[in-house]
Amino acid sequence: MAGRAAEPEVIWARPERTGRGPKPAYSRDDIAAAAVRVADADGIDALSMRRVAAELDCGTMSLYNYVPRKADLYELMVDAVSGEYELDGPPVGDWRADMLALARQTRTIMHRHPWLPGVLSGAYAFGPNVLHYMEWCLGVLEGLDAPAGTKMELIAMVNGSVMTYVANELAIAERARALPWSQEQEQTVRTEYLRERVGSGAYPRLAAALAEGPGPMDPEEGFERVLGRVLDAFA
Repeated sequence: MAGRAAEPEVIWARPERTGRGPKPAYSRDDIAAAAVRVADADGIDALSMRRVAAELDCGTMSLYNYVPRKADLYELMVDAVSGEYELDGPPVGDWRADMLALARQTRTIMHRHPWLPGVLSGAYAFGPNVLHYMEWCLGVLEGLDAPAGTKMELIAMVNGSVMTYVANELAIAERARALPWSQEQEQTVRTEYLRERVGSGAYPRLAAALAEGPGPMDPEEGFERVLGRVLDAFA
């Protein structure tokens, strides 16, 4: 396959462009920005080396000189959008508040780039922006009395929780766009059906849980509650 590396490599350890020739016409930042534009506009399924090459006005085979694999392209994209975090200011000094504020940023970035939850992977943790993010998180967590390994688990759980929450929000929004009626009408019908089934007496535990539960909540409130519980588990 074109561009397949002969042995494992990390895209960040590789020269900006391999082979002989003039100075590279494109930087990794250029390529990542083009790929992000494509995915933002048309979704991750529309992303291909050919499409990115067209966005850059270069040949597809030429692009492989810069990015040998599609997985490398994903890694460049993840790192590019990770640069959107605002990490310049000092933490407030409360690790829980700082991590919750960071989770809010993550949610915003994922909504800005809806393809992101689908490609995130621990394998993409070597880019400069991701490393800066991790270092900042560990600095925030210096106030938490826990081993370094536990702090890494906390960061992973916060990211995983945000990713799951946003993926559900995006799925609901996508489904709503496909409905021939309003989301409110859909929800009313479903709520009535659930009330009827639960009220039949066939599901007593579920009926009790729903009766005692908080009921419908604002997405912002739900997000704060979910992330708060994750952080409380480490407090």
